[in-house]
Amino acid sequence: MDVAHILLLVAAGLAAGAVNAIAGGGSLITFPTLIATGLPSVAANVTNSISVFPGYVSSVAGSRADLAGQSRRLRAIIPAAVLGSGAGCALLLLTPARAFELIVPFLVLGAAATLAFQQRLRGLVGHPRHLSPRRAALTLQTVVFVGAVYGGYFGAALGVMYVAALALILDESLNRINALKNVLSAVVGLITLLVFAFFAPVNWAAVLALAPATVVGGYLGAKLARRLPARVLRALIVTFGTVIGLLLLYRALT
Repeated sequence: MDVAHILLLVAAGLAAGAVNAIAGGGSLITFPTLIATGLPSVAANVTNSISVFPGYVSSVAGSRADLAGQSRRLRAIIPAAVLGSGAGCALLLLTPARAFELIVPFLVLGAAATLAFQQRLRGLVGHPRHLSPRRAALTLQTVVFVGAVYGGYFGAALGVMYVAALALILDESLNRINALKNVLSAVVGLITLLVFAFFAPVNWAAVLALAPATVVGGYLGAKLARRLPARVLRALIVTFGTVIGLLLLYRALT
């Protein structure tokens, strides 16, 4: 890996860390960049998953003020995130990827649309405060688990999906939901790191170039997200999700 490739990866890491903290989808920056440096697709995917994990951790640090009062909720859902991400990693390593790659773009576009039309959808499914405690808890566990399976398998735009789904089932501000998303993304990232470090073809030189940059980008992005009004934050996440979904669809069809 030459100097030009290292500089390219550092720039991609900074941008991806910030995008992941604000909305999710930073892997759509780092994954193609790793491909551009000459890595095969599977190696690029697992190297990317490990590289962006430190950025998720710094995003949590940057948004910790919005996590106040959510510790009990986190303790309840982290096991589902762990189990789901482990299952997703197993899917990536043991099964063909083509079918899932064709479904992913529509999941991302659907998540963006869900967030864009959140209020109208709430009119159909009901406001979170009208859900029974049991139904709310079960729905939350299901959303976290399914999202973690996707995150362990591929992960691009995981944040968009989590924010869109959580905003429908939790009676919280978008900033607090975004902070919750950062923690869940970090948990999924930790499990993928542990699995792929032992069982996948990771390029550790690329990790060393990318990971520190995602830390800086993630922390700064989380600080920026906290300062954004909910309307602006929602618009950014919807825009990121739509663009990412279309890019994934184009890549799946070409």
